[in-house]
Amino acid sequence: MKVVILAGGKGSRISEITKRIPKPMIQIKKRTILEHILNIYSAQNFKEFIIAIGYKGELIKKYFKKFKIEKNQYKLMGQNKVIKILFIKTGNGTMTGGRLKYVKKYLDKKDKNFMFTYGDGLANVNLHRLKKFHLKRKKIATLTAVRPLSRYGVLDIKGDTVKNFKEKMPLKSGWINGGYFIFNFKIFRYLKNYKTVLEREPLENLARKRQLNASKHFGFWHSIDTQRDKDHLENFLKKRNKKLPWIN
Repeated sequence: MKVVILAGGKGSRISEITKRIPKPMIQIKKRTILEHILNIYSAQNFKEFIIAIGYKGELIKKYFKKFKIEKNQYKLMGQNKVIKILFIKTGNGTMTGGRLKYVKKYLDKKDKNFMFTYGDGLANVNLHRLKKFHLKRKKIATLTAVRPLSRYGVLDIKGDTVKNFKEKMPLKSGWINGGYFIFNFKIFRYLKNYKTVLEREPLENLARKRQLNASKHFGFWHSIDTQRDKDHLENFLKKRNKKLPWIN
């Protein structure tokens, strides 16, 4: 099953960095976010990738040249596995659904399904379990649902006394889109043009038609949308051993 990664947006909410580089090129633990995402998939034996580039996309291609061993074949730093990557230009102003529409011709219809994610989220999702979940339910789309991180300190209160205080913890209620999807090829019927925002009409229509699954993920998940998100993740990693929490 092939994996599509969106890496073309401007990342305007972290513009202090993205005015120089695209968001997937932000480094965490001396590796770009995009490298970490590729490693999440390749560690679970998903080795064929289509990366939809746009804003400052040439910087992404230039960076990955050092990992290239032959045409479309790459070996990332510290990895023994060879992976296949196609970098597809999808335009600077293209929306998320439009970028997916752009790469349709590079996918294999025989597979009927493919994986999809954004270039800014790290999680220890069990991808084979997600695949099994999707195929069993036979719907058009499956997303990974995660608990959102609180933007503020979370208080555990008994009476008037604060029993516990935790900064930026996952909330205990509510779910959000965690960004790790599997789509059936029928998804392309819902993508009108290159201005289509995947998270609006396409997913809303799929939900109304009961064609959108949610696989609940209770493990690690973190997106890097703002400087605060990046700082929080780096501080969290400083307190851990060398093992990265997004690799199973």
